[in-house]
Amino acid sequence: MTVLTHELAENNRRYLERMEMYRGLGYDIDQERLYIIEKAQPISGKILEAGTGKGYFTLALARAGYSFTSCDISAHEQRYARLNLAYYRLEDHVNFEVASLESLPYGNGSYDVIFAVNLLHHLASVMPAAAEMMRVLSSAGKIILADFNDRGLAVIDKLHARDGRIHEVSGATIGAAETIFQRSGFSVNVHRGMYQDVLVVTRQEAFSLQTGPERGIN
Repeated sequence: MTVLTHELAENNRRYLERMEMYRGLGYDIDQERLYIIEKAQPISGKILEAGTGKGYFTLALARAGYSFTSCDISAHEQRYARLNLAYYRLEDHVNFEVASLESLPYGNGSYDVIFAVNLLHHLASVMPAAAEMMRVLSSAGKIILADFNDRGLAVIDKLHARDGRIHEVSGATIGAAETIFQRSGFSVNVHRGMYQDVLVVTRQEAFSLQTGPERGIN
């Protein structure tokens, strides 16, 4: 990707302006992303971010020092993420690929940690995406699924309204995802934040090894 210095600066200016708009509505994107990373600990092995979007979480994960693959169905959206990473000289941390979460081009058990942040509410159904994440997850891996709760969606609605747009929400929900993973034999820890809910999903056998027989699911 050929990028001019002024393009990097302009993209970053728009990014920082957007962050301030969120903060003005009470939503601190940086803190919310750090909350997700905190709940995902420990993070090790091969990492996949499913759903790059404009790269807000991509940037947070790279800033935290992780190297990973990030895939999205839209190369156009990924360009914003690429520009931000280049501005902060973090582009070497991320391998970008164009792919759908509902049809991932990776082999079974390919990744140890899979993030999908604020993607779920754009999907018509949880099942295809959940099935793919479970398929490519390693035997001792974990899935971190985060999405807006009602308070978070209200903030996003206000922000889109300022732009003269409507924030489209489809049928997939965190609650539906929790049920699917549990019925598929996975253990699910639920963390409810101010604006986002976070599911940390592990295979039963991996969960038992990590926590011991005395602990239950939060």
